[in-house]
Amino acid sequence: MYNNLRIVYITTPTKEEARTISKALLEADLAACVNLLDGMESIYKWKGKIEEARETVMIVKTHYSKVKLLTQKVLELHSYEVPCVISLTLTENEGNPEYLDWLLQESKDKP
Repeated sequence: MYNNLRIVYITTPTKEEARTISKALLEADLAACVNLLDGMESIYKWKGKIEEARETVMIVKTHYSKVKLLTQKVLELHSYEVPCVISLTLTENEGNPEYLDWLLQESKDKP
């Protein structure tokens, strides 16, 4: 049952953009919760050059059935040419069962 839950890792150039995307995901019922971690430093290769940037990390908690629409919404709102949107599967019996129950109830499609 919990393996239907996903953590979606997203990076944005600013906390304001992350906040805007987070609210849009919550308002569209595509996420149960979003954590914002500001001030992350990224060092990466882009178009053959090593780049450095400060970014905000979004940790989005959702149901697997919403990942595709969530990704589409992020791509609509994100300022990057190729935004980082990575979905990670939660596995059975890992974590606080009460929290996972809440997350499952909040993130699954409502009848």
